[in-house]
Amino acid sequence: MPLTLPGRFAETMDRLYPGDGNGDGNGGGPVAVALSGGGDSTALLHLCANWARTRGIALQAVSVDHGLRPEAGGELDRAAEQCAALGIAHSRLTWRGWDGAGNLQAAARTARYRLIADWARARGITSVALGHTLDDQAETVLLRLARGSGVDGLSAMRPVRRADGVTWLRPLLGERRQTLRDMLTTAGIGWSEDPSNEDARFDRVRVRRALQQLEPLGIDAETLAQTAERMQNARAVLEAAAQNAAREIAHTRGGAVFLQTDPLMALPEETRHRLLIHALRWVASAAYGPRRAAMAEVDAAIRAGRNFTLHGCLIGAAKGRCVIAREPAAVEGLAARVGETWDNRWIVHGPEQGVEVRALGENGLKSCPDWRSTGLPRAVLLASPAVWRARTLVAAPLAIAQTGWSAELIHPANHFLSSVLSH
Repeated sequence: MPLTLPGRFAETMDRLYPGDGNGDGNGGGPVAVALSGGGDSTALLHLCANWARTRGIALQAVSVDHGLRPEAGGELDRAAEQCAALGIAHSRLTWRGWDGAGNLQAAARTARYRLIADWARARGITSVALGHTLDDQAETVLLRLARGSGVDGLSAMRPVRRADGVTWLRPLLGERRQTLRDMLTTAGIGWSEDPSNEDARFDRVRVRRALQQLEPLGIDAETLAQTAERMQNARAVLEAAAQNAAREIAHTRGGAVFLQTDPLMALPEETRHRLLIHALRWVASAAYGPRRAAMAEVDAAIRAGRNFTLHGCLIGAAKGRCVIAREPAAVEGLAARVGETWDNRWIVHGPEQGVEVRALGENGLKSCPDWRSTGLPRAVLLASPAVWRARTLVAAPLAIAQTGWSAELIHPANHFLSSVLSH
């Protein structure tokens, strides 16, 4: 039987889904559901199936097998069977990157998003729906509160987020986890339970249990989700201030960010740090910025006019400007083919194949005697993309004007400015 959900799921999806650009949510590009086989994503699959069918939108599903539990294969088999019954194409991706070090759940989450984004882009899918619920939102707020997070951290998960060339949709953030399971039970639809959801070794499980103890004090899922929403509103105001400052004092060239030092340091600390963190993320193509604690050292380095490295970037201040460029050491050893993405942000085009795109580096720069005529700082050029045949420099698009060769950022021209705001 079709699933129905209080909270007007269809209206929520119409609002979040970018569609065909007309804002009506009808007849737009394909959508994917990230399907784990658990209760939340299973409910999302069925709800999206109903929504997509009535709006003429192609729907697919994708699952990631992390290779961490032997039962996961069978769970994904059952998920695939549900997709087949709904007439939805299902893909299974595999991750085997866990080396036993660091935070397992964080590593698995990062890999999951990367794999799904790569899969979606390869199929022309620009929107992927995720099954995060109001309970997940509340748990995220409590986790970040325990870590001393500020406005950005406490704003938790946004209903729409654009990253890695994909629009991530969270249409269930207003729904309780138990509501979804009750809905599935009523419809006679089964789902799988991941035993790690009860494993107290994981922070989120401990937070989930702590939240049960806090509910009598009025600290419940709904209240914490409301806090996240208010923090999202506050974050939007702070981001707008940073964007306005960027319009006045920042520009980009050669993949680096150039800021006027005196106006930068005259900004309120929150605005200045927000702008600097955004610049570091943008130059490093990083999903997250550095910790706020490091920004005091950045301030001191800029005021002293000395170089500072942070987050895979080199920060230098001299002659009235602050330059944030890619750190040469961060791209050392990175290689790609012509036409492929290098350092997650550059694509080099040219007439020759059988060559590699690597950083220009010291050796390459020596072969570019007129590099100063470009007007780009030496540090920017050292980490710029160049074309190599073994140890022979073939082309250095940012340092030498050469017919037939070009290096372009994958972002649109105004991306630095537009991406100050959360998407």
